[in-house]
Amino acid sequence: MKSSLLARRLLAAVFFLAIAGGVSFARSRDGCPLVQIALLLDTSNSMDGLIDQAKSQLWNIVSEAGRMTRNGEKASLEVALYEYGNDYLSSDSGYIRQVVPFTDDLDSLSARLFDLSTNGGSEYCGMVIKKSMTELDWSKRDSDLKIAYIAGNEPFTQGPVNFRDSCKQAARMGVVINTIFCGNRDEGVSSLWSEGARLTGGTYASIDGDFEYRYVPCPQDDRLSELNSQLNDTYIAYGSEGEAHKGLQEEQDSKAESLNKSGFFERAKVKSSASYSNSGWDLVDATTSGSVPLESVQKDDLPAPMRAMSEKQKESYVADKVAERKKIQREIADLSAKRDAWLAEQKTSTKAASALDTAIIAPFGDLAGKKGFVRVE
Repeated sequence: MKSSLLARRLLAAVFFLAIAGGVSFARSRDGCPLVQIALLLDTSNSMDGLIDQAKSQLWNIVSEAGRMTRNGEKASLEVALYEYGNDYLSSDSGYIRQVVPFTDDLDSLSARLFDLSTNGGSEYCGMVIKKSMTELDWSKRDSDLKIAYIAGNEPFTQGPVNFRDSCKQAARMGVVINTIFCGNRDEGVSSLWSEGARLTGGTYASIDGDFEYRYVPCPQDDRLSELNSQLNDTYIAYGSEGEAHKGLQEEQDSKAESLNKSGFFERAKVKSSASYSNSGWDLVDATTSGSVPLESVQKDDLPAPMRAMSEKQKESYVADKVAERKKIQREIADLSAKRDAWLAEQKTSTKAASALDTAIIAPFGDLAGKKGFVRVE
């Protein structure tokens, strides 16, 4: 059993490296405001509900975090992911693994999140915090927003690394630690989860680890599903791994929809925003962002329909896709707002105090405000 799961993980890792094409996860930082979020998730045996929440609520979290501006300038968003407490991981590593370093490649992040499974375990909170502080490429600028969220259900004191030392290291780096205990609030306090947050000026929350949002069908849903498919058709895959990434995009749509349709519609909302950028494999994002001039793309790296085109035809083809995408994104954003309003009218809450996304989003606005960030719709 153990060896078969290990084999599946190795195959998943090989596939992921193939689609990654050797491209760095992290975006190039061009001096714009930056929001960095590290998710440290307990994947021990009792945490299936937590991981399912992370999978289904990722897009709600990203949607909120991606709305930040400072002095009128849109903030870049990077997210990293660690798992800890899983006995299938090496004991030498402290049963800890960096799943994804800081990245703006949200589809790859989602794919790695869906690969997570639970087993074990030995949950070393102090150690995973320390590793995330030393291994991740945290911004050195005091003006940037840097937050680590750690979620689990065992005492915060476990393991060979004193959590107080790790939290003090984070504080020196300007990283806020928000702690999320899966269980009774008082138990989390007594097992020092609240103390871990206090040491960095963070927030302590307790949640129901098995919480699940109930999907409520909305009048806008059918059209949003259609628009999401149309949006995918505006992506022009380029490069040796472009088609693999395009397939990954569609795969993550399917996984989000099958797990919880509420999360799927949050994903569609994110895809209509500037937070969802795929300049590493999509010619529309690459050329509109200025990161890749169209004329610099080699013929063999273009999709087959574009290879015989003249330069003007290529420019016109890409321009048409840009215009089409903007139109679709505007309609998705408009319908998503109407969907949220409809749910509010039905008194159907899209937030719950006992859910992971609420525990992550609730303190986010105050922390962002202290750094001069402003949320925009």
